Amino acid sequence: MSKSTKQVLRERVAQRNGMLVAGAFNAMSARVVADQGFEAVYLTGAGLTNMHYGAPDLGIIGLRDVANATSRIRDAVELPLIVDADTGFGNAVNVWHSVRVLERAGADAIQLEDQIFPKRCGHFAGKNVAPLPEMLSKIKAAADARRDPDFLIIGRTDARAVEGFDAAIERAQRFAEAGADILFVEAIVDEDEVRKVPQRLPQPLLINIVVGGKTPAVPAAELGRQGYSLVLYANAALQGAVLGMQRALGTLMRDGKLDEDPALLAPFRERQRLVGKPLYDELEQRYQDK
Repeated sequence: MSKSTKQVLRERVAQRNGMLVAGAFNAMSARVVADQGFEAVYLTGAGLTNMHYGAPDLGIIGLRDVANATSRIRDAVELPLIVDADTGFGNAVNVWHSVRVLERAGADAIQLEDQIFPKRCGHFAGKNVAPLPEMLSKIKAAADARRDPDFLIIGRTDARAVEGFDAAIERAQRFAEAGADILFVEAIVDEDEVRKVPQRLPQPLLINIVVGGKTPAVPAAELGRQGYSLVLYANAALQGAVLGMQRALGTLMRDGKLDEDPALLAPFRERQRLVGKPLYDELEQRYQDK
């Protein structure tokens, strides 16, 4: 019997070897993540907000937005799927409901953070964190709500920017005691802090590398040696997509035409391959009227 994506993710997390995880903001970007050989995909709340609403990551999306995107990505790829659930869309009772909804939609793990609502991107200034008892209740509710015991809870703290490094470590440890399977100290600021997190926290860890953000881009192999389980690039695909659109559309505006230049565009045939056009051709042949 084959393993579920939840079981696969749990096993890979336990290996603690710095597995690279790429973020996706829709089904097509998730297909590209899978096609490039990544072993897990992360539905990014920032990416979903940026790409679907053209808005900044300031707590704008809701549970239904995330659940719909989760379902579409689950249909598009067979990779383990980690879902950014922001602050859980309310209090502990709302978190319980959110876990039920997102697990049913196809999530294999969710990430919960301890910011107050409306939350902000972890690499923005002006963040505030909720009282610790409130966050512990949310984590307990999330752990209780999961139907599958292999469904993972990631506890993220944004306290580094608000209360300091030591306070963030202490919060993360309390998250583990409340039931978080993976710990995530967001927006650590230098390589010394990157090294110290796994020295201080014995649990499985996720580190988030935001290109242009606060955390230094240490190679994934080195992060694995330090003890991190997951090395997340939540919005590399998003930033790459934005640059690709700017280059292609800038060329079109400048020249008044656009050829199939592989330096600017994926070929037409490649786009059809990624969206599974050959499968649909086969299905048309199989089910055509005789």
